[in-house]
Amino acid sequence: MHKETLKLKNKISKIFKNCNLSAKHSNICSDAIIYAELVGAQSHGLTRLKMYCDRIQKKLINPRPKFKIKNISNSISLLDADNSIGFVSADKGIDIAINKASKTGIALVGIKNSNHYGLSKYYAEKASKKNLISLCFTNAPPAIPPHGSKKALFGTNPICFSSPSSLNSPFTLDTSMSIINRGNIRKALKLKKKIPAGVALDLNGKITTDPKKALEGTQLPIASHRGSGLAWMVDILCGVFTGANNAGQVKDPFEVFTAPQNVGHLFLVFKSNLFVNNFSAKIKKNIQIVKKLPKFKKTKEILYPGEKSFNTFNVNSKKKLHIPTKILKEINKLLEK
Repeated sequence: MHKETLKLKNKISKIFKNCNLSAKHSNICSDAIIYAELVGAQSHGLTRLKMYCDRIQKKLINPRPKFKIKNISNSISLLDADNSIGFVSADKGIDIAINKASKTGIALVGIKNSNHYGLSKYYAEKASKKNLISLCFTNAPPAIPPHGSKKALFGTNPICFSSPSSLNSPFTLDTSMSIINRGNIRKALKLKKKIPAGVALDLNGKITTDPKKALEGTQLPIASHRGSGLAWMVDILCGVFTGANNAGQVKDPFEVFTAPQNVGHLFLVFKSNLFVNNFSAKIKKNIQIVKKLPKFKKTKEILYPGEKSFNTFNVNSKKKLHIPTKILKEINKLLEK
């Protein structure tokens, strides 16, 4: 990590400590936020820092949670996160899942009473680095309408799959159920930029490139009714199944300051060699077959999911991160508190 990035990470840790998080939890939060910046997912990085601090200050996030873990079996647990910041509760949850899966072969961990946890792949790849396959789900505030409705109800509700690949980086597919993730709309609003046409509708159901109108309206799902169906599936898994908020009850962390979010997460983790002993060789061959396929002239290389962000991480780790002036001012102001 570049020395300037390390200094920035330490500043973020200090900000969270000033918000009454423990040193350990502050470091977990700063690590996840800087990771998002390094992989090029700025929408889930520093642009959200002030929001987390505001919600802690307003007592809508508990800086000193007391986790309650219900061990349903040797492979299944439910974590009540006590309104913890999402980074900390998800980090605890994936660690539980990794430990259980390492012993029993498979683990399922549900989490309730949590908050926004950043990038799903941050947690999924903790498992793949232990030679485990993982599926990570989280629900989110209303953004996507059910198919046939004009009212937003489901969150962008990302689905993340990560597997060891026997290559440089894990095979990690991390995608929201909307064409554009909500964080990128908020980033555009903060930096006074437009969003692409065809990804969101305003309150009147018309296509808009204005991020403010997009946040007030609805986001279009991937693959039409299939995308809204998948968003609904995630809402059931993370909300109904775990006991967290669902069906439009998850609060928008930037706009609703009347109650905690009560976000739900679900982690499924299992050994990659449960069914075959030579999984590592098989997945490596699988990826190599795809990479050798004929390419379009403009395609330099066929990349597998997760490879591009891995390359971005490596490039950004060697240089000073570019942070917009407005975000830097927010950081310095938060340090003064």
